Parts: sequence; C-alpha cells; structure tokens
Amino acid sequence: MRSGNEPVNARSPLRLRLGLGIWGLVFFGGAAAAFALADHPGWSALCAALFLVAAVDVGLVVRRIRQGPHYQPGRDVPPYEPDHG
Repeated sequence: MRSGNEPVNARSPLRLRLGLGIWGLVFFGGAAAAFALADHPGWSALCAALFLVAAVDVGLVVRRIRQGPHYQPGRDVPPYEPDHG
C-alpha cells in the first residue's frame, strides 16, 4: 500500500546483494577446496553446501536485475486511501 511519502530516488539493493553473493562464491568455494585438501570432509561438505546456496542466490539476483525496473507510480498518482476495515 502506498502512503505517498516514499523516497523519490529509491535505489535497489540488488547490486550490493550480487557483490556479496559473488564474495560468498569465492570464499566458500575456496574454503571447500582447502578443507578437502586438509582431509576434513565434514567442513568441506558444509562449505560446499553454502557455496550452492550462494550460487542459487547469485542466479536469482542476476535474473531480477535482467528483468529491469518495474512500474512505480509517479508523483501525479495520489496515494491510496488507507484501509479502514
């Protein structure tokens, strides 16, 4: 529901989330490899699972960025009347 006082120049946090996701890919991929080389299979599996979570998140963020901006009402559209029910 629009209240009428949203920021005019609001920005999406998707690029920051993409950067953090890529950092997670690099970190957990390296950690999984390092633990595998150090013969710690439990830690390696945990880091590999977190690597997969980060990969899915990066994929979803890239998909949302490629969708482009969505419609937002302009200044000429008045705010909605609040629900009094």
